[in-house]
Amino acid sequence: MDNMRERFVSVTSRALDEDPRLALVLAEITMDGFRPDQQRHPERVINVGIREQLLIGVGGGLALTGLRPIVHTFASFLVERPFEQVKLDFGHQGTGGVLVSANASYDWPAGGYTHMAPGDVALLDTLDGWTVHVPGHPDEAGALLRHAYAAGDDKVYVRLSQQSNAAPRPVDGVGLRTVREGGPGAAVVVAVGPLLDNVLAATEGLDVTVLYATTVRPFDDAALREAVGRGRAEVVLVEPYLAGTSTAAAAQALSAVPHRILGLGIGRAELRRYGTMDEHTAAHGLDPHSLRQRIGAFL
Repeated sequence: MDNMRERFVSVTSRALDEDPRLALVLAEITMDGFRPDQQRHPERVINVGIREQLLIGVGGGLALTGLRPIVHTFASFLVERPFEQVKLDFGHQGTGGVLVSANASYDWPAGGYTHMAPGDVALLDTLDGWTVHVPGHPDEAGALLRHAYAAGDDKVYVRLSQQSNAAPRPVDGVGLRTVREGGPGAAVVVAVGPLLDNVLAATEGLDVTVLYATTVRPFDDAALREAVGRGRAEVVLVEPYLAGTSTAAAAQALSAVPHRILGLGIGRAELRRYGTMDEHTAAHGLDPHSLRQRIGAFL
C-alpha cells in the first residue's frame, strides 16, 4: 500500500491534468515525484528551491491571478517557518489555496527537531477561516485532497503523515463520525486522524463513545453536543499534534453544559533522542497502553 505522501503525488498529478485552474508550488521536497507533471505543465508546476517564504508568496500570488494553488513541503517548513507569509499572502490578501504538508509531528525523527511540527494546527488556529484536514489513512488522504482541490477559493490545510490506521473510514470533509457507541451515560473519546487505531485498542471494553475526526477545523460542535447529550459531559481529545489544541473548541461547543475535558497529544517538552516514530508515540503517551491508563484515570 502506498503512503499518504505517495497518494498526494498520484492524486495531484491526475488533478493537474484534469483541472487547468490548479497550480502546484514546491520547495524541492517531493519534486522528484512531480517531474513528469512539470514537463506536461511547466507553467503550473513551479519549484522555488529551498525558499519557504517564497513558496508561500508564490502560492498567494498565483491565487491573486485566479488559480487554485497547491503548496507543499514538510509541515515545519510550510506552516512554522513562513507563518508571516501564510498570515499575509493568504489571510490578509483574502486569497485561497491548499497547503499540503508531510512529516507531521515527528514522522522523520532522524531529521531532528527542525523537521518536527507538533504546533502547526495550533498555529493555524490563530488565523481565521482555515479548514484543517487530518487524514488517518492514504485512502482518506486521497478523498480529502480531492475535496480540498474542488473547494472553490477556501483556505485549506491538509496534514499528511507517515502514520496510518490499518483501514480507511468514509470521509466527506466535514464533521465527526461515530465509530463505537457507548451505553447510556458513556463518556466521549474523540480520536483524530492516524491515532484512531490506538484509541480503539486503548478503549476496548470501556463504556465510551468513540468519535473519529479527519476534519478538525471547523470543529463539529453539533456532533460533539449530540454525543455528550447521550452520556456524561466528559470528553477526551486524542490528537496527533500539540496536546490541548482542540480543548478550547470543545469547551466552546459544550459551553451550555457542565463538562470535563482532557486533551491528549504531543507534549511541549523536546525529546532530544532521535529514536523511531513508535518510540516518540510511546514517549508522548499515545500508544494504546499509555492511552488506556490516561483515559481510565481521567474517567
